[in-house]
Amino acid sequence: MLREPKIVSREIRIAPLDLPGDLAAPAEPKGLVVFAHGGGSSRLSPRNRAVADGLNRAGFATLLFDLLKAEEERDRSNVFNIDLLAERLNWAIEWIGRDPELAKLPLGLFGASTGAAAALKAAARLGDRIAAVVSRGGRPDLAGEAAPLVRAPTLLIVGGDDGIVLDLNEQALAALKCTKALRVVPGASHLFSEPGALEAVGRYAAEWFASYVRRDIDRRAHEA
Repeated sequence: MLREPKIVSREIRIAPLDLPGDLAAPAEPKGLVVFAHGGGSSRLSPRNRAVADGLNRAGFATLLFDLLKAEEERDRSNVFNIDLLAERLNWAIEWIGRDPELAKLPLGLFGASTGAAAALKAAARLGDRIAAVVSRGGRPDLAGEAAPLVRAPTLLIVGGDDGIVLDLNEQALAALKCTKALRVVPGASHLFSEPGALEAVGRYAAEWFASYVRRDIDRRAHEA
């Protein structure tokens, strides 16, 4: 029987606002996935944590952090301020770049709800630094003009019973010019609360990141 990897976790703070975050990593991770949550959520989101746990077991490090301070969350306009959320995601990636061990890892982004749009905006700015992007029940349509600029392979995951969001994801898929795919989880609603739904999300995400992190490693070796 295969042993699950030992996961080491630690709390971090991301400057300049000391945004709290949780970093979890197995020994010799394949890559690092940064999570961007949506409105009304935080680094403590049970759904994102369930996906992160699955990615840890699959050999990836994960970083979940609060994109907004508590007082900022009280202003609902901040939840839909994609430029602001993308800037906070960039702060986290800059923090990673200052850590000698983490900076060497291929980097993936996982976005939920409005966090998916922030992930795409960050990916568009960072180009080849981002190995892959995954969206869960996200609003990638809110990325606007950034979507066609994304080069990182992007996977959109939507619940089959989440009709409006599914339509918006199909529109966003058409706007993306990178390697892309849409996966529909049959019978799943927006929160993927149905039995087996989040497990399917985790499986799709792990497969996507594993595939394109490997390509990123090969690309870096060729350029070295």
